[in-house]
Amino acid sequence: MPDFRVMYNRQRKWIFYLLSIYVLGWGFTSYQTIFLGLILGTCFGFLNLWLLVRKTEDFDKKVGEGKKVRSLGSLSRMAVGGIAAVIALKYPEYFNVIGLVIGLMTSYIVIMIDYFYHALHVHK
Repeated sequence: MPDFRVMYNRQRKWIFYLLSIYVLGWGFTSYQTIFLGLILGTCFGFLNLWLLVRKTEDFDKKVGEGKKVRSLGSLSRMAVGGIAAVIALKYPEYFNVIGLVIGLMTSYIVIMIDYFYHALHVHK
């Protein structure tokens, strides 16, 4: 099984690059609510990525020891997304909901791009 920490560190770097672009967009454009929604969603999406990696490492460890594993924490990740949505809906003058949803999906898009990049370029 691949080393999840190495993949997580790579993906974390790209998410931080995207966050810096979003912050620049917030600071230098007139689309501040959209970029704040992207920032909020990406931060909560990054938290979801961290939870996923932590649960996956725990899953890998327990399966290696022959123990039973309950879940990978889908409910906790959905709750994090729900909290982000509540924040955006409570303050619509600051956060764009569409930007929030795109930001929440950013970590999963980064995971897919990272996978395809390393599947095509590294394993030739």
